[in-house]
Amino acid sequence: MVKAGRAAATWRAYREVSKAGSPGLRARLRAVPRMLRAAVKGDYPGLTKGKIAMLGMAVAYIVSPIDVVPDFLLGIGVVDDFGVFLWLATALLGESGQFVEWERNPRATVK
Repeated sequence: MVKAGRAAATWRAYREVSKAGSPGLRARLRAVPRMLRAAVKGDYPGLTKGKIAMLGMAVAYIVSPIDVVPDFLLGIGVVDDFGVFLWLATALLGESGQFVEWERNPRATVK
């Protein structure tokens, strides 16, 4: 069930990135550092400190040698890291797309 949810979220992110008029993948990726700086400074209200913490924990989990499911269990051990990576990529693409839209129109409400 969780795998289906991750796959659906990834598919939604792909559709959003490829939608006409929506910021493209390159614009979203280039916006990530600006978005993080603006959020930490308090200029961008769309990315809360809690969301930043969750993104940071996801990065730490991916690079950490300590896992919930050890990587030496072939197949299963890598799947949990990949699931966290998919969540991280989907979250960053969605948030950075909203940030690019906010940069275009700062008076617009942020979701």
